[in-house]
Amino acid sequence: MALQIGIVGLPNVGKSTLFNALTRSKGAEAANYPFCTIEPNVGIVEVPDERLSKLAAICNPKKIIPAAIEFVDIAGLVKGASKGEGLGNQFLHAIREVDAICHVVRSFEDGGITHVDGKIDPKRDLETIETELILADCDTITNRIDKTEGAAKSGDKEKIKELSLLKQTFDVIQKGRRASSISFNEEEDLIAKQWNLLTYKPLIYALNVSEDSIGSVDMKSIRDQLKISDSEQIISISAKIEEDLQNLKPEEAEEFLTELGITSSGLDKLIHAAYAALGYITYFTAGEMEVRAWNIKVGMTAPQAAGVIHTDFEKGFIRAETIHFDDFVNLNGEQKAKEAGKMRAEGKEYVVQDGDVMHFRFNV
Repeated sequence: MALQIGIVGLPNVGKSTLFNALTRSKGAEAANYPFCTIEPNVGIVEVPDERLSKLAAICNPKKIIPAAIEFVDIAGLVKGASKGEGLGNQFLHAIREVDAICHVVRSFEDGGITHVDGKIDPKRDLETIETELILADCDTITNRIDKTEGAAKSGDKEKIKELSLLKQTFDVIQKGRRASSISFNEEEDLIAKQWNLLTYKPLIYALNVSEDSIGSVDMKSIRDQLKISDSEQIISISAKIEEDLQNLKPEEAEEFLTELGITSSGLDKLIHAAYAALGYITYFTAGEMEVRAWNIKVGMTAPQAAGVIHTDFEKGFIRAETIHFDDFVNLNGEQKAKEAGKMRAEGKEYVVQDGDVMHFRFNV
């Protein structure tokens, strides 16, 4: 199942234009009025990874399958969305379904595209969306507390623990802070994820700037202005540039980006930021049938990584024959890597590393 990233923000900040550009489609209507997007638009994007082509050059497979990210274009939120304004309840529900949130903040001036609040103010816009997400989470936690208190009073230890965490979280978000700012341990994190809070999801800020300014954005200054910490993911992106890149060949796109003074497209930056925010890495399977990239969480063991392919692989896991990407490429494939002693038989405790090329042995 593809990783899902929900694109959110105020109306007319460039969400649908960005979505169309990233997914190379016209699926999302981009118009100069609020709520032109009602139902979420969904598009799947292949994750660019030059390692795939290098593996394919060695294995000559019948198929090359990149990892994928699913972008969800969610209609513009407005002040009061947590109370249902502007179809807010419908849109907030759509955000709950995604793995991570990309919050698009408008920084470009364009007299032909009206702003819902009359003028461009990235800090105010960011705070408006953050406030609505926090208010929605306050309601979620309040309802959860009501449902949990009875069981906690009866002596249920798990519910007593959950109630304590709920109250701790409520105290934090009431002060205007995201639930993700709380340092939960592994057990507490599993409990908190059950609540499906909007402000507990990994977050990427995407500053939508003009085509002329994309090469000169001072990200440190932007972080200070918007009060975004160094631990949070923020990228600068131009929806207009991403739109222009759609119709260019790869070599033309590279030349175009160089002329603008930037080294990578917005799609590349957003995917890298998403991987960082979610704690994802990539491992590969490579052979004559296919070369394929797989997304997994940092810290996953070999059986867990095998389970991403199929649950039977995890249940019947025996071992993982593992070669790191660099060794696989430098030694021109599995056989020579094996002869050079670079293939390792890893067991159930092995933690998969980014770039591992793996072949799973299992028994069902």
